[in-house]
Amino acid sequence: MKVSELITTLELEVLVPTADLNVDVFGGYASDLLSNVMGQAEPKMVWITMQGHQNIVAIASLIGLAAIIVTADTKVEADTLAKADLNNVAILASKKSTYEICGKLYELGIGRV
Repeated sequence: MKVSELITTLELEVLVPTADLNVDVFGGYASDLLSNVMGQAEPKMVWITMQGHQNIVAIASLIGLAAIIVTADTKVEADTLAKADLNNVAILASKKSTYEICGKLYELGIGRV
């Protein structure tokens, strides 16, 4: 499934419109502990978090994540969005909880690789 399909299916808001949304998603990872994500997430995964600061972009770029989904109507800082734009990192937003988004991803067949 592509990031663009996730946006439609999960009714996600695109916060970085310039990012490539035609990327395949091969798994998912949920955590708010950045070091945990760095050690456990894999390329082409979608990361589900409540973090909205610049470090999420650095981690997504480093790992090669397909996208970041920020949950629970968390505010994403403007400098984070600017950094994501520069680094072609897709940041998506949902008012739903992390638990709900993870459940929906699992229903769609997107699990941990």
